[in-house]
Amino acid sequence: MTRYTNIVILTGAGVSAESGLGTFRDKGGLWTKYDPYKLATPEAFSEDPERVHAFYNMRRASMTDAAPNAAHHSLAHWEAARRENGAGEFLLVTQNVDDLHERAGSRSLLHMHGELDKSRCSCCGDIQPCNGDLSTAMTCATCGKTGGLRPHVVWFGEMPFDMDRIADALDACDLFVAIGTSGTVYPAAGFVQRVAALGQAHTVEINLEPSEGHSSFAERTYGPASETVPRFVEDLRSSGV
Repeated sequence: MTRYTNIVILTGAGVSAESGLGTFRDKGGLWTKYDPYKLATPEAFSEDPERVHAFYNMRRASMTDAAPNAAHHSLAHWEAARRENGAGEFLLVTQNVDDLHERAGSRSLLHMHGELDKSRCSCCGDIQPCNGDLSTAMTCATCGKTGGLRPHVVWFGEMPFDMDRIADALDACDLFVAIGTSGTVYPAAGFVQRVAALGQAHTVEINLEPSEGHSSFAERTYGPASETVPRFVEDLRSSGV
């Protein structure tokens, strides 16, 4: 089996679904129950910040009650083993705003859509840990202004974080794996096309069912993430990858 030296993993809501955190676009997902344009845009926050805070406070509480599942743990163990063996680069890019990858032990990790357990001040840009509820009555510890604290997440119409670092990693990788993502949200949905166009990387989709962009992947595996991801990782690790 090929020994990969530069690996990029992309994870989406399907990785955390089995930990009890809802997906967004699947049947019964969050955006079938709530209007994202009233909860996840800068305009929504300006119009009714308390409504937006209530939604994200609910999600933050749900995240606190959740625990990493076998998919999270297998990816973290794989990263640690590669780091210990000096096997090459490994980058985990997640669309998820939960902290389950960190709690499983992942270290080489980028949250392209932000982190729910952090707040950001709309006035000064300061980012701080946030383990409880946010409200408009709270004051920024850095600039002293009240009412500007918001969840440190990427809303519709905003640019995802770390795109330059992600682009460099995609261009250099020889294995790209997308796990638990719908393939409908850009720019992440276009990662596989970017990698495939360079012709130097093997591409793999691991999902509960075929994503919208499934045909762009060279290899596809379907089933619950807690079963398919550990099996995929074990197969590669047993061959020294």
